[in-house]
This record gives sequence, structure tokens and C-alpha cells, in this order.
Amino acid sequence: MERTSYFRPELFEFFRELAGNNNRPWFEANKKRYQADVRDPILRFVAGFEPHLHQVSPHFVADPRPVGGSLFRIYRDTRFSKDKTPYKTSAGVHFYHAAGHDVPAPGFYLHLGPGEVFAGGGLWQPDSTTVGKVREAIVAQPKRWERAVSGKEFTTQFELWGEKLKRPPSGYDPHHPFIEDLKRKDFVVTAALSEEAACGPDFMDRVTEICRGAGPFMEFLTKAVGLPW
Repeated sequence: MERTSYFRPELFEFFRELAGNNNRPWFEANKKRYQADVRDPILRFVAGFEPHLHQVSPHFVADPRPVGGSLFRIYRDTRFSKDKTPYKTSAGVHFYHAAGHDVPAPGFYLHLGPGEVFAGGGLWQPDSTTVGKVREAIVAQPKRWERAVSGKEFTTQFELWGEKLKRPPSGYDPHHPFIEDLKRKDFVVTAALSEEAACGPDFMDRVTEICRGAGPFMEFLTKAVGLPW
């Protein structure tokens, strides 16, 4: 297992300062800090994480390219938002399925932000067809779904969250034992971490264990959408 401290407190300090100075002149003046304290350490982590990720599933990708890889852009899409601040105040890392970025597939995720560090995975805001496939799989394989989300190890480590319908989806038994899960529009699990943990030498190990713990859940979703696990 890895015993390398990839991140330093400077990563979180950068985002704290950015939150109070979220404008282009400040960012351009501090761009080298972003690259040295945020971008480059994350890309090193992503590169080192690949063999650990493949222990969980060989079909997910840890891509250390600075553009188009696992690290999400720091630039916000403000076209349809009332909030016009140009930069994200946290870093997101997406370990996506090898089927590609544009395929509706679950992915593993790491979030690094001041006071908000977590890892997990799932399907976030999938299209209606993809949601339908997951619902159909839950109905067809209720025991597999129960094993994936009801074990003590899973429930003590993860929070299953996301948007839900207010009423049961059309065509589904409102008395189904997993009706609350069938009402889900998102299928996401997260496990909380801390800034101190992120800066520790065993952080790679901890993220690996979270991904492994989410494995049965992720396997269910991956197979439900017709992709290899």
C-alpha cells in the first residue's frame, strides 16, 4: 500500500482564499499556486491511484492528463447560473468507466474542498433511460440490491443520497420493499473524510478502501446499465 503524502494544507488554503477572491485577476495572479498546490498533487495522486482502482474493477480509469482526464476543470460553467463567479472553490476527481466520458455509466469520485472532503461513487443526475435501467434491475434482482446497500459495513460507512421523486414512479408497485430506492433520481454513495486525512500518508489506502467498500453497489449499477464490471 502507498505511504506517500500527496496533499498539503496549502491545497485547502488556496481554495479558502479563492472563495474570498473569486475573480480572474486574483486567480491569474495566483495561478502558479493553483498549479503547484492543487493541480499537480492531484494529478500525481491520480497517476498513483490507477493500480489501486484496478484492484476494485479493471474497467475504471484514473487519467492523470491535466486536460480531459480525471481532474475536473476549475472553471465554472456560468451560462445558466445566477452565480457568475468564474471558479470552483473545491477540486473534483472523477474515475470514470472505460466505456468513455459520454456513456451514462457510474463512476468513482473524490472531492477535496475546505471542510468538505469525501469519496464515493455512483450515478449523479443520469438521464431517464439510465434511471429506468437501474429501477428495472432493482425490481428484477431485489436480493442483489439488498446485499449491495444493506450490509452493516456499507451502512456504517456510506450515505446513499441524491434527489428523489415525491411519488412512486409510474408503473412500479408503491408497496415494493425498495420503493424508496425506486423513487431515486440519483444513485450516489459518499464516505466523509477530513482535510487532515487528505494530507496524511495513508490517504491513498483510505480512498482505496472506500472504493472497495462501494464495490458491490457500483457493480450493481454498472451491470444494470449494461457495462462490464
